[in-house]
Amino acid sequence: MLYVIIGRDAPGSLAIRRRVRAAHLVRIRALVETGRIALAGPFPAVDAMDPGDAGYSGSLIVGDFDSIDAAREWIAADPYVTENVFESFEVHPFVKVLP
Repeated sequence: MLYVIIGRDAPGSLAIRRRVRAAHLVRIRALVETGRIALAGPFPAVDAMDPGDAGYSGSLIVGDFDSIDAAREWIAADPYVTENVFESFEVHPFVKVLP
């Protein structure tokens, strides 16, 4: 089943985000390679593709996991959580209707 994961960035976490981004993307790519990512990306803090020093307010991942607990365990082990980029995250079941 699909689950939406929303991570909310901690204030002042841009430097940490930049430092651990490669490790975060390794985990995302592993899901992509197995066809388990529908969509993933950050929320720019300003209305721009590259927010520069304004940074990001969080991220969205829509992925296929065996259960909500599996999705929660996956995100809890992500560098954006373990290194405190995200001050919080939430996980919700998701039913894709379109497209």
